[in-house]
Amino acid sequence: MNIKINGKAQNFEAPLNLYDVLEQQGYVDMMIAVARNGTFVAKDTYPETPIYDGDEIEIVAPMQGG
Repeated sequence: MNIKINGKAQNFEAPLNLYDVLEQQGYVDMMIAVARNGTFVAKDTYPETPIYDGDEIEIVAPMQGG
């Protein structure tokens, strides 16, 4: 299965959910926001959010500064 994460194509084994993707990428314990195909996904729904071939995932982390 091919999906894009932050614009970069990556291959994964199916079936897959959003939690699986984040875990494999090392994001599970980080403070992040995630969108699937342009739609925000609430953190408590990651395990129930299916990922399909061709999906685009955007992962962003809050930044501090001034």
